[in-house]
Amino acid sequence: MTALLTPELIASTIEQAPIQGRIMLKLLLLQHFDITEEEIIHIAADRPDPRCVAGSKPIHQVVKQDALRDVTSRRDEYRRRVRLRRERVWLQMEAMKRMMALAEGLIRAGSDLLLTQHKVDAAAVTALKQEARAAVPKPAIRLLNRRWDEDDISAEAYQEARLGLEIQTQLRLLEKYRKRFELSEREWKSLNAAPLQDHEIGHIWGIPAGSLAARKVKHLHQYLQAVQTSLQKSLAKGLPATAPLDIWKETLAVLGERPVERSIAQYDGLERTEDALVEKLRTFVWGTLGEDLEGKFWLSLVHGASSNAVHSENTRSLFGLQRLMAVLSEIDTSPDALEQEMLTRTAPISKESLVLTDEAAQPVVEEVGQMKQHVLTSFMGEAHEDLRR
Repeated sequence: MTALLTPELIASTIEQAPIQGRIMLKLLLLQHFDITEEEIIHIAADRPDPRCVAGSKPIHQVVKQDALRDVTSRRDEYRRRVRLRRERVWLQMEAMKRMMALAEGLIRAGSDLLLTQHKVDAAAVTALKQEARAAVPKPAIRLLNRRWDEDDISAEAYQEARLGLEIQTQLRLLEKYRKRFELSEREWKSLNAAPLQDHEIGHIWGIPAGSLAARKVKHLHQYLQAVQTSLQKSLAKGLPATAPLDIWKETLAVLGERPVERSIAQYDGLERTEDALVEKLRTFVWGTLGEDLEGKFWLSLVHGASSNAVHSENTRSLFGLQRLMAVLSEIDTSPDALEQEMLTRTAPISKESLVLTDEAAQPVVEEVGQMKQHVLTSFMGEAHEDLRR
């Protein structure tokens, strides 16, 4: 029956329900369905009047524009909240998938370079990978750079050692990416399995909790019966039968497989400028940001702000995650490109560039011209030798 339960069947069953049941089901599934203007008018007219007015009630109730605006704004608020939350988790999952693939490609490229160009034994490469979790790269890189500056190591040996350190770094990053992906996947499943809560529906509809609970039970029962009837009719046509299922749970699961609705996010000031953010995203994607800064930057992307505080959904922005996906889509992940990236990253700095850098770092002594001497003399004043006697 799971294959017979489709998003089209769910949508048609909801549309065939009476307007009150249709509103209840759409509010429960607000991250997948929209409330129409007709249904908003019904909600505004159905809300109890908070004023205690004596006398007879009017037969024809007039819906005020304030009530319509109130219902519409609350509908928009909760719809934006649940859909942004869903899009955020989906972006995290997709970003981690691509970054895991990139890290695995860099590891393969580095291993191939060690095996082919540097003729390292396969057992040594395997041992190098097994020691990745306990390796400390920064002291080893500083030692290699010092030996290179002192001409104590050849360029081939330097690059071989740097390739091993880079492989270990990518392995540690790959483990982080997998943990983040698993966490995002669990959050994704919990989001898809959670309809809108009763207090949130009550805030939109404005009816008492008792009436809301009674309507929810009534219309959910009618929906489940209607879906069950449709499934039984499909089975009667000769389609293969499957095991019985929890229709409401499967409804949430089927709707959770629908494509995520994308939003347009505005730049929110992360990393102060957009150019600085994009540049930092590139270093983050390639794994060169630094393991101490990498985790903090990921939290700032997930939380949508420059601090690590957990913000409300209204103030959290998806701009960083959307830009991260754009940067990932621009990367060439072919084996040749990844191999060239590893060679460029692990190559030693040439001695000529170091000499040029040292010369550029030396301070330039400027000669004091006649105009500069005049300005300095004006500031200090003229020397009165006769007063010193």
